[in-house]
Amino acid sequence: MTETATTLRTLIVDDEPLAIERMQLICRDLAGLDVAGTAQDGAAALRMIDALSPDLVLLDMTMPELDGLAVARALTGRKPRPAVIFVTAHENFAVEAFDLDAVDYVLKPVTPDRLERAVARALARRGERAEQGGDWLTEFWVPYRSELLRIAAADVDRIDAERDYVRLHVGDRSYLLLQTVTGLEARLDPQRFIRLHRSTILRRDRITGLRHDGLGVWSAELADGSAVRIGRTYLAKAKAMAGR
Repeated sequence: MTETATTLRTLIVDDEPLAIERMQLICRDLAGLDVAGTAQDGAAALRMIDALSPDLVLLDMTMPELDGLAVARALTGRKPRPAVIFVTAHENFAVEAFDLDAVDYVLKPVTPDRLERAVARALARRGERAEQGGDWLTEFWVPYRSELLRIAAADVDRIDAERDYVRLHVGDRSYLLLQTVTGLEARLDPQRFIRLHRSTILRRDRITGLRHDGLGVWSAELADGSAVRIGRTYLAKAKAMAGR
């Protein structure tokens, strides 16, 4: 990897000048970071992101007007989209942060070692996306008991909608995530996943065949022996996958 490929142009966003100064001092000694600018509120952060096109945003959570979550939401769908590491004194927004595809969630007071681990994750994700040739979702952070679990997107077999949530099926286990199935579909690599029903997304390599059940009804047969009915809206997509 070249030096440019392993260096993240970074924007620091915090409404406290002393917090920005402390982050600058920590970042100065970390390999892989190049601080390109700072901002003290959410609106300024979005303007700076437009102007600087940073690779990484170190983002405070609580700020006047636009908070950190609002800034992260505004970046959804943006290409290229900078990686986001939340840096905050508040523990209770972690689930919302990871739902917005945050790389990490670092609690204040920030230590150099902890920020270095977060930056390493951002660099690793950048490498994964470069290999894949797209800005697709590569992992999920899901609440489980009293912790957050990291689940690689490549390990998810099936995704089912459950009202405002989706259920991720990973082998014989499943996890609930606060996310709409339509919003999630837009963030998944279409070469790896396919939506075959308004409530179901399947991993392509788990589909072993398509079955005609009569009266225009089709099902996708899966590697575990189960079958998923294909919605009429998605039938053309299913047949295209099969080259028909």
